[in-house]
Amino acid sequence: MRTLAARLGDSAAAFGAVIRNPNLRWLELAWTGSIIGHYAYLVAVSVYAYGVGGEKAVGLIFLARLIPAALAAPFAGILGDRYRRERVLLLTNLSRIVLVGSAAVGVFADARPLVIYILAVAATIVTTPFRSAQAALTPSLARSPSELTAANAVASAIDSLALFIGPAIAGLLLAIASTALVFALTALLLAFSVIFILLIRVEPTERRKGEVEASTILSEAFAGFRAIGTHPSLRVMTGLIAAQTAVAGAVQVYIVVVAIDLLDFGKSGVGFLNASIGVGAFIGAVAALSLTGARRLSPAFMIGVALWGIPLIALGLWPEALVALLLFGVIGVGNSVASVAGLTLVQRAVPDEVLARVFGVIQMLLLAAMGIGAALAPALITLLDVEGALLATGAFLPIVVALAWSRVSRIDAGAAGPEERELRILTSVPIFTPLPGMTLEHLAGRLIPLRLEPGVEIVRQGDPADRFYIVADGTVEVSEYGRPISELGPGGYFGEIALIRDVARTATVTAKTAVVLYALDRDDFLAAVTSHAPSAEAAEEVVSSRLAGIPAGGARPVA
Repeated sequence: MRTLAARLGDSAAAFGAVIRNPNLRWLELAWTGSIIGHYAYLVAVSVYAYGVGGEKAVGLIFLARLIPAALAAPFAGILGDRYRRERVLLLTNLSRIVLVGSAAVGVFADARPLVIYILAVAATIVTTPFRSAQAALTPSLARSPSELTAANAVASAIDSLALFIGPAIAGLLLAIASTALVFALTALLLAFSVIFILLIRVEPTERRKGEVEASTILSEAFAGFRAIGTHPSLRVMTGLIAAQTAVAGAVQVYIVVVAIDLLDFGKSGVGFLNASIGVGAFIGAVAALSLTGARRLSPAFMIGVALWGIPLIALGLWPEALVALLLFGVIGVGNSVASVAGLTLVQRAVPDEVLARVFGVIQMLLLAAMGIGAALAPALITLLDVEGALLATGAFLPIVVALAWSRVSRIDAGAAGPEERELRILTSVPIFTPLPGMTLEHLAGRLIPLRLEPGVEIVRQGDPADRFYIVADGTVEVSEYGRPISELGPGGYFGEIALIRDVARTATVTAKTAVVLYALDRDDFLAAVTSHAPSAEAAEEVVSSRLAGIPAGGARPVA
């Protein structure tokens, strides 16, 4: 109980940190305007299509929007990896404003339905870069691993609230006006989102050595597939995400049939059951804040996936109205937990240079799987009746989770957050303090612990530079030409001058007592420092000050 209370206290602190982090705050507010507008627009497009061509038109426009967006998603991910991600968000929403605003004008002017459909499809395609760029941008804005998990949980909570706020706003406007007004409102919400995107301030980073360099757009798009394909645990996890989304597509069909035919709720029951999922999703997003600071996220992810299936089995066995409302709420909880844990695991496991493309591939799989699930659901109902279809679909995910559990759990070994002590050691060094949270986390995972006895020579003046060192315990002596000039204790560091200036070692460092050091290899140190402008500036300040014999802010004297 004490552990849970401590975890919830950490969660509240992490949530507060998200709000206090200006860039994350602006990103979450931009996401709020974007996602509420998205759900309102979906309702308006469906209502417009139904008014023009009935339920067949609704189905056709659903497929016409889904298929091109799924095909475009991997290519859309390229934008978030090749260009500054906040600019991708900005251009995406500006394009959506033009398209949705044109649709509003078209409806007011009684344009042909085909024109409105084309604009709706185009707006959906243009939307695809937003989510992958947002998911890839979040780690670089978070200042710690727990803050990253909290940011993902806040985004999931916003999504859950928007799931019923957007349609509710659309419903109210449709009751008093036309779809054109909802289209216009969507454009205003997107403009609201643009304002906050413009407030995000991100330091530009250089393309890193070893980053995927592709000669064609097609090969760049496949970088996301390659990153998933070469990571066995991530590959299985992505399959689980697709399986969960296929069940989610089927659930969209089941909700209508369960509400009208199985429970005699009537058409309003469809709204009640959807609202139950939304409420559950919000509760799940709040509960997911308890995952902040957790080193193992794969169990939460897989339990969340299983919670999409177990309630369907229960509903097939016990088709009662109140039970159905509760069970669909449980599905919402599972959706948020799986979403937050899964998103954070992917962000931890995938290199930043291909992260947006990986999310583009995942987005493609989500869209395709949802369409497949929705298409298979009517066939299952015809073959097995409603209860049988619920039982068969519900059993699918728990079985898949049981088979994949050991494989997916291995992703924690490569993606788990570092020890708190290692992060503290890194952030105590002025060179690393400006780095984003996820960069610090990756760097902490590269630290090499060393235990040395007194008298051991750690680096020798004139030798080539291969590592950067931080003193965790004990004392080391720094000397030039055999003459001692300073000592370093816990929190001291050395080796940066030769690495940054690409020269031989400028001093000899020897263990004066038994010491514990953390070392970073040359490539890891330079990749982290030189690719982030504030960190590069801090490093240059430290080097210049030390060469001048003046201690830099927080740095201990060393030659």
